[in-house]
Amino acid sequence: MTGPLAGLRVVELAGLAPAPFATMMLADHGADVVRIDRPVPTVAEPDLLGRGRTTVAADLKDPVVRDAVAALVDGADVLVEGFRPGVMERLGLGPDECLARNPRLVYGRMTGWGQDGPLARAAGHDINYVALSGALGAIGPAGGPPVPPLNLVGDFGGGGLLLAFGVLAALVERATSGRGQVVDAAMVDGAALLTTHLHSMRAQGVWNDERGTNLLDGAAPFYRCYATADGGHMSVGSIEAPFYAALLDGLGLADADLPDQLDRAGWPVLAQRFAEVFAGRTRTEWDAVFGASDACVHPVHAPSEVADAPHVRARQTFVDGPGGRQPAPAPRFDRTPSSLPGARTAATVDRLQAWGLSPAAAAVLTDHQREDVSVP
Repeated sequence: MTGPLAGLRVVELAGLAPAPFATMMLADHGADVVRIDRPVPTVAEPDLLGRGRTTVAADLKDPVVRDAVAALVDGADVLVEGFRPGVMERLGLGPDECLARNPRLVYGRMTGWGQDGPLARAAGHDINYVALSGALGAIGPAGGPPVPPLNLVGDFGGGGLLLAFGVLAALVERATSGRGQVVDAAMVDGAALLTTHLHSMRAQGVWNDERGTNLLDGAAPFYRCYATADGGHMSVGSIEAPFYAALLDGLGLADADLPDQLDRAGWPVLAQRFAEVFAGRTRTEWDAVFGASDACVHPVHAPSEVADAPHVRARQTFVDGPGGRQPAPAPRFDRTPSSLPGARTAATVDRLQAWGLSPAAAAVLTDHQREDVSVP
């Protein structure tokens, strides 16, 4: 394995979306991840978030299997789980038990609401966590309902990324103290953290709670998307004066009689005029106009076409790997470069013995492996 995390051992208790995203990032950068999966798979293939794992299909309610998993945790640097509070404790694999066996263990916990609080044990999804965090209430058109930003803000930005950061921070601290600790990563906390800049603008008096009326929520005619003649869209982020001047120049409106850029009363006039001009050419034609300028105007790509965008292709931001074309590991390191992990594979006795398991314990975890573990 290559990357800055080579040599790091991680046990992942399989879950959905945010926790697997965190462990995917760790695996992307060289960590050796063994995933404890359920006997019956819960995720359809191809599962790109599951890349780079060695997988064990295990029934944790079986005491013999649970003891073998606990022995695996003894040799780990990190454990990651994404169950509701109390589940791991009931299985006998909670933080107290695991840290008593392995005091250097970093125990990463991924939940929506956190390990405590009135909602800690309640069900929820990304949209609920983002709603309570205040992030969802700021996203959407004026006069309309909030619009879910897919599940990027809760599951991935405020969840998986927060967990990965927390795990790595705990590992840095362990280098000094020699001790592991529990990382409580909650999506509601992470989504709220992502709104720090929004709250800074509120404190400055330049943001209000009415959706679609602020600088960055689509109200400003120089920070929104416009439809093109072929049904595509161009993104416009021409906030600063030089960029706005380049926008007007590219649109052929440099000498037009228009309201001032920052005159909010004139924003509807500007938006209508910009929309009319953008509608007169295709997305490709507008990309040719603005591609080399500092207007901060670029085409909006669909997920199915983004890998072929010239800049994305030049940087190899997408690569072909197990399961098809997918985002490459990020960020990039110049001295310890990471590479796309291989297909998820079933654990073998030799593989688990390399982690320090006895032949008997390794056999327990490999006797009933599924035949469909590898990513096609």
